[in-house]
Amino acid sequence: MKMTKTIISLFFISNGIVPVFAQSQIWKIDPLHSSIQFAANHWVVDEVVGQFNEYDATLITSKDDFSDATLEATINIQSIDTDNERRDTHLRSVDFFYVEKYPEMRFNSKTVEQIDVKTYNITGDLTIRGITKTVVFKSIYGGTITDPLGKTRSVWQASTTINRFDFGLKWDEIIETGGLIVGKEIRIKLDAQFILQE
Repeated sequence: MKMTKTIISLFFISNGIVPVFAQSQIWKIDPLHSSIQFAANHWVVDEVVGQFNEYDATLITSKDDFSDATLEATINIQSIDTDNERRDTHLRSVDFFYVEKYPEMRFNSKTVEQIDVKTYNITGDLTIRGITKTVVFKSIYGGTITDPLGKTRSVWQASTTINRFDFGLKWDEIIETGGLIVGKEIRIKLDAQFILQE
């Protein structure tokens, strides 16, 4: 590929044309202005909401509309927080995430489909507890702004729903009415600001 670009460049220069190759933009998530939350049914009629407090994500694109973007994200599962330490300890245990053996959750995008100016479907591989499945995040692009410090930010919302059993998170108990204490479906929601790297 490098040799090909060199030959193309020499061809254009010899004909008095200066080629311009698209520059990739690298965007890093700003944890201070972002959140990764999840929710699950509890006791059938209730809902438990939690979040991950430590994570990293990088968005790379060469287009202003992000239509060719790639996204990589890593979540530190140890940072899980449902505002209940006993429950968080259980979620970190072998019954659920087994953090001692699988400390991270990962997402690597494969395709980005632009539906309209603000709506995208981001399809990629989600890995939890060593199991990888393809998921689709329905995403909304909120626009790009320049903050008071002169940093360029892009604003995003994304969401998806997974079946925790698909990822080996199969612990459960059945209540008297026959329902599961913890529902199978986990709703994941991301609110993110990405900062353009200079």
